[in-house]
Amino acid sequence: MNQSLFSSPAKNLILIDSNAILHRAYHALPPLSSQGQLTNALYGFSAVLIRILKEFHPQYLAACFDLPQPTFRHLAYKEYKAKRIKPPQEFYDQIPLAKEILSAFKIPIIEKPGYEADDLIGTLAVKATKESPDIEVIIITGDLDTLQLVGPRIKVWTLKKGIKEVSLMDVSAVKERYGFEPHLLADFKGLKGDPSDNILGVPSIGEKTAISLIKEFGPLENLYASLESENQDKIKIPARLKEILIQNKDQAFFSKNLALINTNVELDCSLKDLKFEMPPPEQIKPVFEKFSFKSLYQRYVNNWSA
Repeated sequence: MNQSLFSSPAKNLILIDSNAILHRAYHALPPLSSQGQLTNALYGFSAVLIRILKEFHPQYLAACFDLPQPTFRHLAYKEYKAKRIKPPQEFYDQIPLAKEILSAFKIPIIEKPGYEADDLIGTLAVKATKESPDIEVIIITGDLDTLQLVGPRIKVWTLKKGIKEVSLMDVSAVKERYGFEPHLLADFKGLKGDPSDNILGVPSIGEKTAISLIKEFGPLENLYASLESENQDKIKIPARLKEILIQNKDQAFFSKNLALINTNVELDCSLKDLKFEMPPPEQIKPVFEKFSFKSLYQRYVNNWSA
């Protein structure tokens, strides 16, 4: 085995947003099937998995999943994500198959009723950086929701188009995109809202205005403290915008809390439980053969023996 290919002196934890990767692959790839079972999402997920093993040489690795039960956000707001178009059953049928692939690689699967994968990822990422002062966390995802977690030792590797084009987002990349620090993204959504999750935000406030307010005032707490201070007349915000913000204060904070990733989920695992070692090809051969992923298996073998 070529150790330079699958090992690195850097200490890292790779966290996979599994549902997001599967969803992206399902829509990016044409229908593929094995023994009558649609496998396009599974194929794309497996291809991404092999790629991240090659590129990041993980010392620690976990795959986080959403569960079908309502989360604490749904309980707080029944319309949360209500406008999303539900994927067909053919997509959901591939989720347990992805877990078969992960199990063959002996990659820990993390899921918990009442929480989204983002909350589990956030909890594991923050916990790891506290447990180990020299670890770098890389979140593998298909969307930008986890950008609020980005910090000096946490990055987001996101699929941009299909499953081939990717972007690695660090603090400077987030600041370049939005104009403010990553941890303020929940405040940004508290103002602008997030249509994809049906988070309302403040009426009439779009992206440009929200960015301007966040850049000037920082978190919502600072913004509203200024609006309610004795010197509020000196704040250079149009009167109509002030009125809208004040009238919708509760909704702004409620929206922020919906968008905020919970990094304190009680999880019965620590960093040592996520230790990962590359499996020999014979360990994963049966599951790749089961789904007729001959080219992917050969790709893995070639990397292993290069």
